[in-house]
Amino acid sequence: MDETCSIPGGNLTISPSRFPDPVSDYTGSNGEQLAVFAGGCFWCVEAVFRQLDGVLSVISGYSGGTAETAHYQTVCGGATDHAEAVSIRFDPSKITYGQLLKVFFSVAHDPTQLNRQGADHGRQYRSAIFYADEKQKRVAEAYIQQLNAAGVFKRPIVTLLEPLAAFYDAEAYHQDYAAKHPDQPYIAFTAAPKVGKVRTYFADRLTKE
Repeated sequence: MDETCSIPGGNLTISPSRFPDPVSDYTGSNGEQLAVFAGGCFWCVEAVFRQLDGVLSVISGYSGGTAETAHYQTVCGGATDHAEAVSIRFDPSKITYGQLLKVFFSVAHDPTQLNRQGADHGRQYRSAIFYADEKQKRVAEAYIQQLNAAGVFKRPIVTLLEPLAAFYDAEAYHQDYAAKHPDQPYIAFTAAPKVGKVRTYFADRLTKE
């Protein structure tokens, strides 16, 4: 990612109160579930979801390409099919897939930016939902249609729905990066405002720890 970015990413000018709860949702079967989202720099997306009650783990990584190209420098070159993504394992009895989607669209990133987020350019920064099964796909499709119908965004949503073929963990130094480097300029200007917005608008969903 471009660490010179000086403009906070995400939908910081749109209040999450304008985002409806998903009409169609999917809690999945009993036990732990998986969601994989891509919304620009994985440092920022990871920081957003780590705060939520019911989220068991968040891992930064790569999805959409092959194992051979799942390396940071290669992905940053923009020539792979990978997107920087996060793998979210969650307890559906505490937070649903649809509720994760609401946070994804309202805070984690701007789904109207094509192959970019702020100053980060390239297909590796695309907005994408890597669905694990057809039920997740249907819920995601329905929520995008719901947001469009509600006129939440002034521009079209460009989020891609891609089947989850594989997820590859990013290098160890990328994991929990925002929490470990709060004073790093990119984190301070891009990730921190999103973290704060979750704490303000989703206070009832924050982890109790």
